[in-house]
Amino acid sequence: MNLIWEVSWAEFLFVTVILAGSAAVMTGRAVAVTWGSWLTLAIYIALLCLATRFIHYALFGGTFLLPPSDFPVAIYYYFIDFVVLMIIAGTARQMTRARQMGEQYSFLYDRSGPFGWRRKA
Repeated sequence: MNLIWEVSWAEFLFVTVILAGSAAVMTGRAVAVTWGSWLTLAIYIALLCLATRFIHYALFGGTFLLPPSDFPVAIYYYFIDFVVLMIIAGTARQMTRARQMGEQYSFLYDRSGPFGWRRKA
């Protein structure tokens, strides 16, 4: 059992990082634009992880969360996918939120780097 990817590093890179990661970026942006919470983002990413695990299972013979798969291993790889996608989506959400605060509330806030904002003096 490999610690991060299940079948090969190329599969993990293609399915989780590129395909699902692109969807996670769009999800993070959408949650930020609608002023959604971190909990909302986590719920959406949990659902995205189910789809990601299904792609691993259907195309590459990975584990899925249904029997007869090895359930503890399936949960472990689901958690790995969740952490990776949550980092990607959280980064996109925070960058979008910083842009929102700098543009929509420019009379109150200045952007402070790509992830933050500060109150105007």
